[in-house]
Amino acid sequence: MCAANASSSLGVDVSLERNSPHCPHGPTLLFERYTAKGHHKRQRYYACSACRDRKDCNFFQSADEKVSEARSKVREEYNRAQQPWKSHEDFYQRMEATNDLSPQKRRFCQDCSLLLRLSEAGEHAEHTVRSGLSDDALRQPSHLLVPLENSKTNAQYLFSTKSTEFLMSTVKKLGFNRVLCVGVPRLHEAIQAKRSCGLSSLLLDIDHRYGQFYPPTLFCRYNMFNHHFFEGEPSRDVCREFLHRNHGDDVVVVTDPPFGGRVEILVEVLKKIMELWKEGADGPDSPAELPVMWIFPYFLEHRIFEGLPSFVMLDYKVEYENHPLFQSSKKACKKGSPVRIFTNIIPSKIVLPASDGYRFCEECSRYVSPENVHCKDCKSCTSKDGSTYTHCKLCNRCVKPVTVHCLDSLLTARNQPNLEKRVLPLCFEINGASLSVTARVQVRYQWKAVYVHCQSCQQCALPDHQCDRQKDKVGCHICGSLDHKRRDCPEQFNKVFRHKKRRKDSS
Repeated sequence: MCAANASSSLGVDVSLERNSPHCPHGPTLLFERYTAKGHHKRQRYYACSACRDRKDCNFFQSADEKVSEARSKVREEYNRAQQPWKSHEDFYQRMEATNDLSPQKRRFCQDCSLLLRLSEAGEHAEHTVRSGLSDDALRQPSHLLVPLENSKTNAQYLFSTKSTEFLMSTVKKLGFNRVLCVGVPRLHEAIQAKRSCGLSSLLLDIDHRYGQFYPPTLFCRYNMFNHHFFEGEPSRDVCREFLHRNHGDDVVVVTDPPFGGRVEILVEVLKKIMELWKEGADGPDSPAELPVMWIFPYFLEHRIFEGLPSFVMLDYKVEYENHPLFQSSKKACKKGSPVRIFTNIIPSKIVLPASDGYRFCEECSRYVSPENVHCKDCKSCTSKDGSTYTHCKLCNRCVKPVTVHCLDSLLTARNQPNLEKRVLPLCFEINGASLSVTARVQVRYQWKAVYVHCQSCQQCALPDHQCDRQKDKVGCHICGSLDHKRRDCPEQFNKVFRHKKRRKDSS
């Protein structure tokens, strides 16, 4: 997915169209880039859904471009040639052949990410080959495969053992017996390795390497940014049967998408999975929702809530084994992992581990982290980033403690004799009045910015901030109205229709 140039762009909208052209990763996304040049001119084009870097997938097609039949055939042949296997069944034969061998003869090439047949040992003599694979090692492919850590394409970060066990135990306590793992290989393999746990699972993931370890009934190669099953209807039928089993009851979706992906597309795809589930549950008109646990950073919560208003964020900090900051080690963030669980399950039913300091808040009716203190003014446990928030009376809400908030807070900090501090004066202007105040204060060798209360925004902000009211005056980039944004503009579809009609008339 392409990012717009911030200096000349007013933003990029993206949507998943029905008849969009295909790249090797399935249906492409339609991007609409709005620029300030030419009275909010926009550019519409198709690009890859999975890769944000054109070096990884160079597909690009203008939305107005006409593609000839000959070029379409060439593109189809190219897309087929880029697929990693002829069929999933053939690829899985490597696992079947490996199981027939004794552990001493089993080999896995880490350079090629491939289970080796006996006849292929010589071809990989110069590679890093792991031998002596036990049955337990074959049941844990994520420990054999080298994670793909391209932040613009794959970004495979794997759950820690503690987080995996928490998710497994939570799913079981909630009464589910089936888990649809969308981009969650570590949880899937943990369930498959412990058949006695009473859970069954199906893995949907874009990484084809798992296809050699799992049969088509346990793994479907899937792109979660366009709802594309690479094996077509057979894989879709496997997913449909898994969701519809037992009339759609006792199934939960656990998904861990790449953090750099477009949230609005992930929401749209998740809704498609919910629609697929409803076909076998109480029907498409049923108000019931498919239970979902979405693993994502806390600072993107507003984007999730825009598309999924029934979701809530839990305080549990999800840790990753191969990410230095998203874990509870000495090199990690002081406030712990910023990754949380977003879910439409009633939060009071999800018990967070007391061994990690989580406790139940009676007023909020949910489990909270140890640093999340209940605010009597907000009537809620307000902390989100792993620190204890403080209440600002001017803003009438709780704020992060990383700033000395408002002048009252600053004066309080200056009067504390036990704190080492040094202040710098700064003059700035708010609402036309020139004020001379202390701009920054150093408390315990840490610089903290001073927020002041802005009458225009009705909240505390940095002195040189741009007021929200001024931002809102930009209005719609399509029709120029100030009462809505371009995404909600009624003229948007009229312009597309008129443009298509002109093209049709000219042809």
